[in-house]
Amino acid sequence: MGVYLNPGNDKFYKAINSEIYVDKTELIQYTNRVFNTMQQNVCVSRPRRFGKSMTANMLAAYYSRGCQSEKLFDGLKIKEDLSFPKYLNKYNVFFINMQEFLSRSKTVEKMVLRLNRILMRDLKQEYPDVDYFDEEDLAESMQDVYQQTGCPFVIIIDEWDCIFREYKSDKEAQEQYLDFLRDFLKDKSYIHLAYMTGILPVKKYGTHSALNMFDEFSMIYAGPLAKFVGFTETEVRQLCEKYHMDMREIREWYDGYRFENCEPVYNPRSVVNGMLFGSIRNYWNMTESFEALQTYIDMNFEGLKDDILSMLAGENIPVNTGNFTNDMTTFRDENDVLTLLIHLGYLAYDSTEHCVYIPNNEIQNEYANAVSVSDWGEVSKA
Repeated sequence: MGVYLNPGNDKFYKAINSEIYVDKTELIQYTNRVFNTMQQNVCVSRPRRFGKSMTANMLAAYYSRGCQSEKLFDGLKIKEDLSFPKYLNKYNVFFINMQEFLSRSKTVEKMVLRLNRILMRDLKQEYPDVDYFDEEDLAESMQDVYQQTGCPFVIIIDEWDCIFREYKSDKEAQEQYLDFLRDFLKDKSYIHLAYMTGILPVKKYGTHSALNMFDEFSMIYAGPLAKFVGFTETEVRQLCEKYHMDMREIREWYDGYRFENCEPVYNPRSVVNGMLFGSIRNYWNMTESFEALQTYIDMNFEGLKDDILSMLAGENIPVNTGNFTNDMTTFRDENDVLTLLIHLGYLAYDSTEHCVYIPNNEIQNEYANAVSVSDWGEVSKA
């Protein structure tokens, strides 16, 4: 068991043994279904506090050959699925938190070099007897391992988009990073599943995406993964009964995210805090200050401020999400700003009406705080 190659299941153990754990293991049904198929590359983008890392830890615990996790899944939904034993703990898993590597590096170039060296170290420790053609080439060495052992790889990348959040204006660094991911992941026969999580969908540059092999599931289109974005209404109702909380109040404060063919979806982090602390309040600002929102709603696009005020009054606003370039700096009009706010969780999207709205009281508080310190004249004073 290495640090990044074939990790253990400690993090998943901690999750399922927490006081509140909502079973989302049925997601594994989907990843098993697309395993080693043309749909094996999955990118899931959600806002902070929506359980992305917990899901990544669950997949690592399930696929990694560095642990034995069968008992951890006792009583969970996936255990009843016929595919459960077929893929359990049988694969070489690389679990990479990109934010961790970026925070230890001064440039994207140094981050990529560090990442290659550390993953290569784990690979050689796990497979010291493999005849490596080029020990400085990670992809080539993974191919060597696969050819000599027959064991495929599963790649799990958490916070895949941190480069685009911390190097917002550095196009060269962004392209260098995307090229690395493409060379690492694309058209590799030894990779049978790649699962990435982030806040933003896959970044596009030029006329093509460097990672166009990924199926993307986002806050705009969650597809078959919609019920895994947050807590469903049924799940929240069960928690309210257990913790004697008012379902109507919980709905007003933490509901509001809508997806096709899915129950209403709630902010999971805030629901958990509300239940555990027995208090309905704004938990969003425990992980992010309203200044992040203020930056975007103060942008000088015609109609943006009026539409923000209309949404604060409870209205829905039409939006075109199709031209968004999946970064945090390229804003050509109001639509790009509103689309980013969807991905950040500050707006919810109605895919039927193609409009946006403020989902709940918790987020409305964030807008009120942001507007109050903005230079909006009498509106800010009010």
